[in-house]
Amino acid sequence: MAAGNVLFTGGAVFTGAGQPLQGCAVVVKHGRIAAVVPEADARAHLDAETTIVDLDGALLSPGFQDAHVHPINAGVEMLLCNLTGADDAAAAVLMVAEYAAANPSREWIVGGGWSMDHFPGGAPTRQALDAVVDDRPVLLFSRDHHSAWANSAAIRAAGIGPHTPDPADGRIEREPDGSPAGTFHEGASELFDAVRPAVDDELAYQGLLLAQEELLRLGITGWQDAMIGSFAGVRENLRSYLRALDEGALRVHVVGAQWWERDRGVEQVAEMSARRERVAELGRTDRFSLGTVKIMVDGVAENQTAAMKAPYRDAHGHETGNAGLSFIDPARLRDYVTALDANGFQVHFHALGDRAVAEALDAVEAAAAANGATDGRHHLAHLQVIAEGDTARFAPLAAVANMQALWAQHERQLDELTLPFLEDGAADRHYPFGELARSGARLAAGSDWPVSSANPVEAIHIAVNRRSPGADTEPLGGAGQCLDLATAMAAYTSGSAYVSHRDHDTGRIAEGYLANLVVLDPDPFSVPADEIHRSSVVSTWVEGERVYSRTS
Repeated sequence: MAAGNVLFTGGAVFTGAGQPLQGCAVVVKHGRIAAVVPEADARAHLDAETTIVDLDGALLSPGFQDAHVHPINAGVEMLLCNLTGADDAAAAVLMVAEYAAANPSREWIVGGGWSMDHFPGGAPTRQALDAVVDDRPVLLFSRDHHSAWANSAAIRAAGIGPHTPDPADGRIEREPDGSPAGTFHEGASELFDAVRPAVDDELAYQGLLLAQEELLRLGITGWQDAMIGSFAGVRENLRSYLRALDEGALRVHVVGAQWWERDRGVEQVAEMSARRERVAELGRTDRFSLGTVKIMVDGVAENQTAAMKAPYRDAHGHETGNAGLSFIDPARLRDYVTALDANGFQVHFHALGDRAVAEALDAVEAAAAANGATDGRHHLAHLQVIAEGDTARFAPLAAVANMQALWAQHERQLDELTLPFLEDGAADRHYPFGELARSGARLAAGSDWPVSSANPVEAIHIAVNRRSPGADTEPLGGAGQCLDLATAMAAYTSGSAYVSHRDHDTGRIAEGYLANLVVLDPDPFSVPADEIHRSSVVSTWVEGERVYSRTS
């Protein structure tokens, strides 16, 4: 249906903060919220062009906004060798074999989606791939894109051998004689860039469109793309967004985070400013803008590249000499963030370990000291471990905590590949969202899809319960780290709108705001906390137009 006049009635209304309104109707005219009125007054707003939507007890909410997502990457992987559905290592290998058999003309088998917890030590071997594809190169990224899995043919094609050194920002898993074992972490995966096939523009564009449909199905009406640049074989993914904008195919609003190249310096600020202005000159910043810069401060804990204050331990519980990687020298990071802030950019940090979080906060603090108060709304994503005392720094610095709440639970990747190698008590400092909320920090929420599910309802369930549906484990970090449902919903709506500088017209149900909406059934506020996951999207609306409708 085209955008027009719509009346939503018969259900609770979550406005973007606090408890839902009861007994109210929402009036939409010409794509915007015209009024929120008592049900008894709703008929006064009807006219011949009004479509009545009976919520039948479902919840009406602002559309979800994903504050950290990689749609083009996700869509492309869905169109290539996609391993996200594998339940274990054997299933992943079988999927590779089936894809290779179905695509005999492809010179390389590329894709991704394998899970580290399916393989001993989180490191699959080249031999596992060689057993099913030995006649051409195979290169597959892990779900978190911090590691790559290659067969022997790909390793040979890249010229990698026993004497190839580890790059400064990565590590090659090795066999006893030093030969590459098949897994390449962080910057080591870039050793394949010169030989791997690039994703052509058409495939990248179709990936964006496919990802958009999936996100709309999940009730997501806007997002922040956490990496605008070249990655995973995609050359300049900005082109896909500009084409979608030109063809009228971009149906949501997107903020693009330009990728900071960590082997370069402050000269990038001028380049990024010019790129931002070129996009702004198109006159469609309501749909797409480039006012954010993504900086990777560290890696991930599973492969021991997340920057920690205490060294990782070995399999016997002994301290190692490795405390993870700071991809950018902290002094330079402060300089870069200060320059970006002075030029009107928001900084979107990947900060996972407690040392990385501290370094990012130090950089925000340095920028504020140099530039004074700005409207940067800088935000730190992931926040797996935060040192005691650093949670209280967020609010005074106006730094936003960008949660990937789905990860805040006991599961194999955490319990087997991470916690045994961290200092005692580290579980208590994992994803301390409750503590952040109590300290007054602003919360936003995102998925990091395709690293994990893009479904906001699944993440909200975990944010409230800190354990997966049906699990009998203790809440990760204790009950004090659980969020109440209203706070978790706000993070995924008004909170993410704020961090994307779209809080003036999205993220809330209020007069004058765009009618970017989602209908959830059952109403998650009406069910016990451990049943929130049962809610699903009935319909998604963008500017008063129904862009997704559940068929059953």
